[in-house]
Amino acid sequence: MRNISGLLLTAVVSLLADAALAAMQIEVQALFGGKAIVLIDGQRRMLSSGETSPEGVKLIEADSKKAVLEVDGQRKSYKPGGAISLTYARPEQLEEKVYADDRGMFRSIGTINGRTVRFLVDTGATTVAMNKTQARDLGIDYRMTGERAVVSTASDLVEGYRVRLKSVSLGKIKLRNVEAMVIDGNHPGPILLGMSFLGKLKVEKSGGVMKMRQRS
Repeated sequence: MRNISGLLLTAVVSLLADAALAAMQIEVQALFGGKAIVLIDGQRRMLSSGETSPEGVKLIEADSKKAVLEVDGQRKSYKPGGAISLTYARPEQLEEKVYADDRGMFRSIGTINGRTVRFLVDTGATTVAMNKTQARDLGIDYRMTGERAVVSTASDLVEGYRVRLKSVSLGKIKLRNVEAMVIDGNHPGPILLGMSFLGKLKVEKSGGVMKMRQRS
């Protein structure tokens, strides 16, 4: 993790796409114990119990007579043969854009546990990371609830505490139960928005723009 001072921030939030209704053709072609061959919009998929197809169809269970499939949180039983048209709501995709400042740093405003914070977006940081003062300001009792760890900084090895944050958000993107590290010192300067958050998103960096996408 890098020691970076100064706080200049810019964030742009936009919806990539609104939820829209779509029709999906599903046909169960063959059944096995715990497996099913399903034709989804012309694509044949072999699914095992608990497995989800690229189209978002999940096989809950299957026996010799029927398969239970889940699409968009709705479960239905299907028997072999006969195409079925299923109307469902496509999950919306949320997109965040963060622009680099004149030093090439990506800074933004977000929240931790519902409280406003300033982030430095850092793909080189393993987790969300903050110093002890920031943790106390956020009401995080890291000494009581955290797990001790040794953390390597740019200049030294220091004591830290692994904690779990109830929620972390950047604009419309919000994740829960996010791993974080509290450094028992004054570093880092800004709170680092690291890979315990970014790793659950699709992140693209092009020039001075970093795009983050989450399927809601």
